[in-house]
Amino acid sequence: MHDRHLDTGHAIDRNPVVAGMFYPDDPDLLRHTVREHLAAAPREAAPTLLAMVPHAGYVYSGEVTGQTLGAANLPDTIVLLGPNHTGLGAPLSVWPGGHWHTPLGPVPVDEELADTLAESDAGFTRDTAAHMREHSIEVVLPFLQEYTPDLAIVPVAVAEPHPQALREAAQALAGALRRLEAAGRRVAMVVSSDMSHYVTHADAARLDRLALARIEALDPLGLYATVRDRGISMCGVLPATLGLLAALDLGAQTARVVAYATSGEVSGDMQRVVGYAGVLVA
Repeated sequence: MHDRHLDTGHAIDRNPVVAGMFYPDDPDLLRHTVREHLAAAPREAAPTLLAMVPHAGYVYSGEVTGQTLGAANLPDTIVLLGPNHTGLGAPLSVWPGGHWHTPLGPVPVDEELADTLAESDAGFTRDTAAHMREHSIEVVLPFLQEYTPDLAIVPVAVAEPHPQALREAAQALAGALRRLEAAGRRVAMVVSSDMSHYVTHADAARLDRLALARIEALDPLGLYATVRDRGISMCGVLPATLGLLAALDLGAQTARVVAYATSGEVSGDMQRVVGYAGVLVA
Protein backbone atom coordinates (compact mmCIF):
# COMPACT_ATOMS: atom_id res chain seq x y z
CA MET A 1 0.00 0.00 0.00
CA HIS A 2 2.81 2.39 0.85
CA ASP A 3 4.34 1.95 -2.61
CA ARG A 4 1.04 2.80 -4.28
CA HIS A 5 1.04 6.14 -2.46
CA LEU A 6 4.49 6.89 -3.84
CA ASP A 7 3.25 6.61 -7.39
CA THR A 8 -0.16 8.22 -7.14
CA GLY A 9 0.92 11.56 -5.72
CA HIS A 10 -1.48 11.43 -2.77
CA ALA A 11 -1.01 14.11 -0.14
CA ILE A 12 1.03 12.15 2.38
CA ASP A 13 3.54 13.39 4.92
CA ARG A 14 7.27 13.12 4.26
CA ASN A 15 9.66 12.15 7.02
CA PRO A 16 13.35 13.14 6.95
CA VAL A 17 15.78 10.72 5.33
CA VAL A 18 19.17 12.38 5.98
CA ALA A 19 18.71 13.78 9.52
CA GLY A 20 21.66 12.64 11.61
CA MET A 21 23.82 12.40 8.48
CA PHE A 22 23.75 15.69 6.58
CA TYR A 23 22.59 17.68 9.60
CA PRO A 24 21.96 17.08 13.32
CA ASP A 25 18.92 15.04 14.28
CA ASP A 26 18.87 16.56 17.77
CA PRO A 27 16.40 19.49 17.61
CA ASP A 28 18.31 21.72 20.04
CA LEU A 29 21.65 21.21 18.32
CA LEU A 30 20.06 21.65 14.89
CA ARG A 31 18.32 24.87 15.93
CA HIS A 32 21.52 26.27 17.45
CA THR A 33 23.57 25.36 14.36
CA VAL A 34 21.10 26.90 11.92
CA ARG A 35 20.60 30.07 13.97
CA GLU A 36 24.35 30.57 14.23
CA HIS A 37 24.75 30.33 10.46
CA LEU A 38 21.74 32.58 9.72
CA ALA A 39 23.09 35.28 12.05
CA ALA A 40 26.21 35.67 9.88
CA ALA A 41 24.56 38.23 7.58
CA PRO A 42 22.08 41.11 8.03
CA ARG A 43 18.75 40.82 6.21
CA GLU A 44 18.45 42.91 3.04
CA ALA A 45 15.67 45.44 2.47
CA ALA A 46 14.89 44.48 -1.13
CA PRO A 47 12.43 41.57 -1.45
CA THR A 48 14.16 38.39 -2.65
CA LEU A 49 12.59 36.73 -5.69
CA LEU A 50 14.91 33.75 -5.66
CA ALA A 51 17.72 32.41 -3.48
CA MET A 52 20.07 29.60 -4.47
CA VAL A 53 21.80 27.63 -1.71
CA PRO A 54 23.69 24.32 -1.44
CA HIS A 55 22.52 21.07 0.11
CA ALA A 56 25.61 19.27 1.41
CA GLY A 57 26.36 18.31 4.97
CA TYR A 58 26.14 21.39 7.19
CA VAL A 59 29.79 21.04 8.22
CA TYR A 60 30.70 21.74 4.60
CA SER A 61 27.97 24.01 3.21
CA GLY A 62 26.02 25.29 6.22
CA GLU A 63 27.96 28.53 6.38
CA VAL A 64 27.21 29.36 2.73
CA THR A 65 23.53 28.51 3.17
CA GLY A 66 23.27 30.53 6.36
CA GLN A 67 25.03 33.60 4.98
CA THR A 68 22.78 33.55 1.93
CA LEU A 69 19.42 32.95 3.58
CA GLY A 70 20.36 35.23 6.48
CA ALA A 71 20.78 38.06 3.97
CA ALA A 72 17.63 37.14 2.02
CA ASN A 73 14.30 38.93 2.39
CA LEU A 74 11.88 36.04 1.98
CA PRO A 75 8.13 35.71 2.60
CA ASP A 76 6.45 32.89 4.52
CA THR A 77 5.60 30.79 1.43
CA ILE A 78 8.45 29.28 -0.57
CA VAL A 79 8.51 27.23 -3.77
CA LEU A 80 11.49 24.92 -3.27
CA LEU A 81 13.14 23.82 -6.53
CA GLY A 82 15.63 20.99 -6.16
CA PRO A 83 17.40 18.50 -8.42
CA ASN A 84 16.42 14.85 -8.64
CA HIS A 85 19.44 12.72 -7.72
CA THR A 86 17.49 9.44 -7.58
CA GLY A 87 15.96 9.36 -11.06
CA LEU A 88 12.58 8.41 -9.57
CA GLY A 89 9.27 10.10 -10.31
CA ALA A 90 8.12 12.61 -12.90
CA PRO A 91 10.37 15.23 -14.58
CA LEU A 92 8.63 18.10 -12.72
CA SER A 93 7.41 16.50 -9.49
CA VAL A 94 5.24 18.60 -7.18
CA TRP A 95 4.65 17.28 -3.66
CA PRO A 96 0.86 17.64 -3.49
CA GLY A 97 0.05 18.31 0.17
CA GLY A 98 0.40 17.19 3.76
CA HIS A 99 3.52 18.10 5.72
CA TRP A 100 7.28 17.75 5.44
CA HIS A 101 8.90 16.84 8.75
CA THR A 102 12.35 17.70 10.09
CA PRO A 103 13.67 17.42 13.66
CA LEU A 104 12.38 21.01 14.10
CA GLY A 105 8.80 19.93 13.39
CA PRO A 106 6.29 19.75 10.52
CA VAL A 107 6.09 22.21 7.62
CA PRO A 108 2.76 22.43 5.75
CA VAL A 109 2.64 22.14 1.98
CA ASP A 110 0.62 24.90 0.32
CA GLU A 111 -1.86 22.60 -1.39
CA GLU A 112 -3.61 25.39 -3.29
CA LEU A 113 -0.40 26.53 -4.97
CA ALA A 114 0.68 22.92 -5.57
CA ASP A 115 -2.67 22.29 -7.26
CA THR A 116 -2.29 25.43 -9.37
CA LEU A 117 1.06 24.21 -10.70
CA ALA A 118 -0.13 20.65 -11.27
CA GLU A 119 -3.17 21.88 -13.21
CA SER A 120 -1.25 24.38 -15.35
CA ASP A 121 -0.58 22.06 -18.33
CA ALA A 122 3.10 23.07 -18.09
CA GLY A 123 4.54 19.67 -17.17
CA PHE A 124 4.16 19.83 -13.39
CA THR A 125 2.91 16.53 -11.95
CA ARG A 126 1.60 15.62 -8.51
CA ASP A 127 4.21 13.10 -7.46
CA THR A 128 5.87 11.92 -4.25
CA ALA A 129 8.21 9.25 -5.64
CA ALA A 130 10.80 11.81 -6.78
CA HIS A 131 11.01 13.23 -3.26
CA MET A 132 10.95 10.24 -0.92
CA ARG A 133 14.70 9.52 -1.01
CA GLU A 134 15.85 12.88 -2.40
CA HIS A 135 17.86 15.00 0.06
CA SER A 136 18.31 18.30 -1.79
CA ILE A 137 15.20 20.06 -0.51
CA GLU A 138 15.15 18.43 2.93
CA VAL A 139 18.64 19.74 3.79
CA VAL A 140 17.59 23.36 3.17
CA LEU A 141 14.34 23.09 5.11
CA PRO A 142 15.61 23.61 8.70
CA PHE A 143 17.16 26.92 7.65
CA LEU A 144 13.81 28.11 6.32
CA GLN A 145 12.01 26.84 9.43
CA GLU A 146 14.25 29.01 11.59
CA TYR A 147 14.00 31.90 9.13
CA THR A 148 10.22 32.12 9.45
CA PRO A 149 7.98 30.34 11.95
CA ASP A 150 4.99 30.55 9.56
CA LEU A 151 6.70 28.68 6.73
CA ALA A 152 4.64 26.93 4.03
CA ILE A 153 6.29 25.24 1.07
CA VAL A 154 5.73 23.74 -2.36
CA PRO A 155 8.53 21.22 -3.02
CA VAL A 156 9.32 20.61 -6.70
CA ALA A 157 11.92 18.08 -7.89
CA VAL A 158 13.22 19.18 -11.30
CA ALA A 159 14.65 16.61 -13.72
CA GLU A 160 13.23 18.08 -16.94
CA PRO A 161 16.25 18.43 -19.29
CA HIS A 162 14.70 20.35 -22.18
CA PRO A 163 15.09 24.16 -22.15
CA GLN A 164 11.75 24.80 -23.87
CA ALA A 165 9.92 22.67 -21.32
CA LEU A 166 11.72 24.52 -18.51
CA ARG A 167 10.67 27.82 -20.09
CA GLU A 168 7.02 26.76 -20.25
CA ALA A 169 7.13 25.56 -16.63
CA ALA A 170 8.76 28.84 -15.57
CA GLN A 171 6.02 30.85 -17.28
CA ALA A 172 3.36 28.86 -15.42
CA LEU A 173 5.19 29.23 -12.11
CA ALA A 174 5.70 32.97 -12.58
CA GLY A 175 2.04 33.38 -13.57
CA ALA A 176 0.90 31.59 -10.42
CA LEU A 177 3.14 33.74 -8.20
CA ARG A 178 2.06 36.92 -9.98
CA ARG A 179 -1.61 36.14 -9.35
CA LEU A 180 -0.93 35.51 -5.68
CA GLU A 181 0.99 38.78 -5.40
CA ALA A 182 -1.92 40.63 -7.00
CA ALA A 183 -4.08 39.12 -4.25
CA GLY A 184 -1.70 40.48 -1.61
CA ARG A 185 0.38 37.37 -0.99
CA ARG A 186 4.10 37.22 -1.78
CA VAL A 187 5.78 33.91 -2.62
CA ALA A 188 9.49 33.45 -3.35
CA MET A 189 11.61 30.64 -4.78
CA VAL A 190 14.58 28.83 -3.25
CA VAL A 191 16.76 26.70 -5.52
CA SER A 192 18.84 23.93 -3.97
CA SER A 193 22.07 23.20 -5.84
CA ASP A 194 25.70 22.33 -5.28
CA MET A 195 28.27 23.40 -7.87
CA SER A 196 31.24 21.42 -9.25
CA HIS A 197 31.72 17.89 -7.92
CA TYR A 198 34.96 15.95 -7.31
CA VAL A 199 37.45 18.18 -9.08
CA THR A 200 40.38 20.11 -7.62
CA HIS A 201 39.68 23.24 -5.58
CA ALA A 202 41.26 25.38 -8.33
CA ASP A 203 39.20 23.76 -11.08
CA ALA A 204 36.00 24.06 -9.07
CA ALA A 205 36.59 27.76 -8.46
CA ARG A 206 37.36 28.35 -12.15
CA LEU A 207 34.44 26.36 -13.56
CA ASP A 208 31.94 27.56 -10.99
CA ARG A 209 32.93 31.15 -11.73
CA LEU A 210 31.82 30.60 -15.34
CA ALA A 211 28.42 29.29 -14.26
CA LEU A 212 27.92 31.96 -11.59
CA ALA A 213 28.76 34.70 -14.09
CA ARG A 214 25.74 33.60 -16.16
CA ILE A 215 23.54 33.70 -13.05
CA GLU A 216 24.81 37.18 -12.16
CA ALA A 217 24.01 38.24 -15.73
CA LEU A 218 20.44 36.91 -15.27
CA ASP A 219 21.04 34.60 -18.22
CA PRO A 220 19.36 31.28 -17.39
CA LEU A 221 19.73 29.70 -20.81
CA GLY A 222 23.35 30.87 -20.84
CA LEU A 223 23.78 29.09 -17.50
CA TYR A 224 22.24 25.94 -18.97
CA ALA A 225 24.53 26.08 -22.02
CA THR A 226 27.68 26.91 -20.03
CA VAL A 227 27.16 24.02 -17.62
CA ARG A 228 26.47 21.64 -20.51
CA ASP A 229 29.24 22.82 -22.83
CA ARG A 230 31.94 23.11 -20.15
CA GLY A 231 31.01 19.84 -18.45
CA ILE A 232 30.36 21.56 -15.11
CA SER A 233 28.89 19.07 -12.62
CA MET A 234 26.38 21.51 -11.10
CA CYS A 235 23.66 19.14 -9.90
CA GLY A 236 20.95 21.80 -9.69
CA VAL A 237 21.38 23.43 -13.09
CA LEU A 238 17.86 22.36 -14.16
CA PRO A 239 16.01 23.84 -11.14
CA ALA A 240 18.29 26.88 -11.30
CA THR A 241 17.43 27.43 -14.96
CA LEU A 242 13.72 27.07 -14.25
CA GLY A 243 13.88 29.38 -11.23
CA LEU A 244 15.87 32.07 -13.02
CA LEU A 245 13.51 32.00 -16.00
CA ALA A 246 10.59 32.48 -13.61
CA ALA A 247 12.41 35.25 -11.73
CA LEU A 248 13.03 37.11 -14.98
CA ASP A 249 9.35 36.76 -15.85
CA LEU A 250 8.58 38.31 -12.45
CA GLY A 251 10.83 41.30 -13.13
CA ALA A 252 14.20 40.32 -11.63
CA GLN A 253 16.76 43.12 -11.92
CA THR A 254 19.82 41.92 -10.00
CA ALA A 255 21.61 38.73 -9.02
CA ARG A 256 24.62 38.55 -6.74
CA VAL A 257 26.80 35.82 -5.33
CA VAL A 258 26.67 36.17 -1.56
CA ALA A 259 29.10 33.39 -0.66
CA TYR A 260 31.25 30.70 -2.26
CA ALA A 261 33.29 27.89 -0.74
CA THR A 262 34.45 24.36 -1.43
CA SER A 263 34.50 21.27 0.76
CA GLY A 264 38.29 21.35 0.62
CA GLU A 265 38.36 24.42 2.83
CA VAL A 266 36.87 22.26 5.60
CA SER A 267 38.31 18.82 4.86
CA GLY A 268 41.75 19.97 3.78
CA ASP A 269 41.53 17.79 0.66
CA MET A 270 41.96 20.25 -2.20
CA GLN A 271 42.23 17.54 -4.87
CA ARG A 272 38.62 16.31 -4.79
CA VAL A 273 36.16 18.96 -3.70
CA VAL A 274 32.54 20.02 -4.12
CA GLY A 275 31.74 23.69 -4.71
CA TYR A 276 29.01 25.59 -2.88
CA ALA A 277 27.52 28.94 -3.89
CA GLY A 278 24.86 31.18 -2.39
CA VAL A 279 23.00 33.58 -4.69
CA LEU A 280 20.25 36.15 -4.19
CA VAL A 281 18.06 37.43 -7.03
CA ALA A 282 15.87 40.51 -6.57
